[in-house]
Amino acid sequence: MTDLVRAGVGRFCWLDLAATDVDSAKSFYGGLFGWEPCEQRANNGSFIRMQLSDQDVGSIYQLRDAQIDHGMPSHWTPYIRVDDLDSAAQRVTLFGGRVIVRPFTVNGIARIALIMDSVGACVGLWEPIRAKGKVNGHGQIDG
Repeated sequence: MTDLVRAGVGRFCWLDLAATDVDSAKSFYGGLFGWEPCEQRANNGSFIRMQLSDQDVGSIYQLRDAQIDHGMPSHWTPYIRVDDLDSAAQRVTLFGGRVIVRPFTVNGIARIALIMDSVGACVGLWEPIRAKGKVNGHGQIDG
């Protein structure tokens, strides 16, 4: 996966797996590719960073019961790096898309939004959080 520090605007920079069964997904990808799980706290909950040789390859989070009950399957979401999330989200409709999940902050990591493009494909928008410290390879603030 692209290092978030080096991911240029307009490039894919992250992958999330929304899973109906996180433990099964961790076991599958760990066994198949050797990915190691690392729990990450965020927004009063957690998700699992999957790593290979101490480098992030993506993350896994548990779908909510209501989503599963409504038939939502496990699915991957790729994210594209943007410099100004609010502006990018506002432009989505100008080009025939729609915002599925409005911009929000994943504490200490990024601001994200989910969109549907003009042909019905879903993708995430990712703006790394910047602060007085430096953004590290996980999109988090060091220092």
